[in-house]
Amino acid sequence: MSDHVYKYIELVGSATTTIEDAIANALARAHKTVHNMEWFQVTETRGHIVGGKVAHYQAVIKVGFRLDD
Repeated sequence: MSDHVYKYIELVGSATTTIEDAIANALARAHKTVHNMEWFQVTETRGHIVGGKVAHYQAVIKVGFRLDD
């Protein structure tokens, strides 16, 4: 097994439905340009309120990816 080096980025995903969808949206968008994604960690959850109701769920995540050899 080779040694690997990892890096992480911080993203904020949002969705009008659920926190899980906010995470999935962030990962789907990052997947378009970030290769070798291997893990994520939710560091914060929050939301946007309109008229006393949740308008958007937001999830701040760290996404780890392996650097190319």
